[in-house]
Amino acid sequence: MQDFTSDAKENLDSNLLVGLDASDDCGVYKLNSEIALIQTVDFFTPVVDDPYIFGQIAAANALSDVYAMGAKPVTCLNLLAFPIDKLGTKILKDILKGGSDKIKEAGAHLVGGHSITDSEPKYGLSVTGVQHPDKVITNSDAKPGDYLILTKPLGVGIITTAIKKGLAKEEDLDAVIKTMTRLNKDAGEVLEEFSVSACTDITGFGLLGHTYEMAKGSEVTIELDVSKVPVLAGTKKYVENKAVAGGTKKNLSYFSSYIEGLDKISEGEQYIIADAITSGGLLIAINEDECDQLINKLKEQGCLSTEVVGKVLEKDKCEIKIK
Repeated sequence: MQDFTSDAKENLDSNLLVGLDASDDCGVYKLNSEIALIQTVDFFTPVVDDPYIFGQIAAANALSDVYAMGAKPVTCLNLLAFPIDKLGTKILKDILKGGSDKIKEAGAHLVGGHSITDSEPKYGLSVTGVQHPDKVITNSDAKPGDYLILTKPLGVGIITTAIKKGLAKEEDLDAVIKTMTRLNKDAGEVLEEFSVSACTDITGFGLLGHTYEMAKGSEVTIELDVSKVPVLAGTKKYVENKAVAGGTKKNLSYFSSYIEGLDKISEGEQYIIADAITSGGLLIAINEDECDQLINKLKEQGCLSTEVVGKVLEKDKCEIKIK
């Protein structure tokens, strides 16, 4: 994790609401009293073989950051690196079609982009969203007493690693594709109806890493109930077969020093909560009074998970406690 704090201190613009000094999902800049720009960018190499599905996943992943801020995506720019001489135009068009279709599903507009020739395909988006400056949700305002709700199951990184190793069953492949291609749009739009304290999406740093960022930014300790964490079918079996990505191992190594009680759970469970995920769900901090109402609303929207996976505590000596 790179520390940009020293650079951020040089920026004195009061309209920059979220910048380099925060480990948040997007940058936020207030244009006027009614509108703030929400900006993010993300791209990566293929996690599945099907180019159209890869395009969908990459777009859903990039759009997710905007939903995590409680905002609406408005415009998108393609980011593409592609070996055109090696793979040809058909695969290229399928990737871009997947991204375009997911952008349309989000109700946003594709307005351009940039491409380069590269030896390995890479695709993603730069996304701009909007929200009222007073309604932007950050990952750094969770309050003691809040409950944490997760809207998608874990195991995505483990199953995609199993796919690369040729271990994944067809039904598990279908389930992980359904998870990765699903927008966080429905969950994100629900947030406006509630007094959400904080929110983030679970991606490359895994549940452990993004929970750590929420706890550190909010100056609280978060208790995780690993027994309640939703997990895709097959995940535990693939962990036993060593289908664990290098990024997941790095997450566990880095964030373990900020956790109390890690020895309460098995090595496999540790890898699952550290799983480096693509296009994961939202992790939402909500007060106790509204928790059940939010869960019911998320269920109505068909979210893949509505589990309460933790609770926010007063600041202790660590950022995360394993229950």
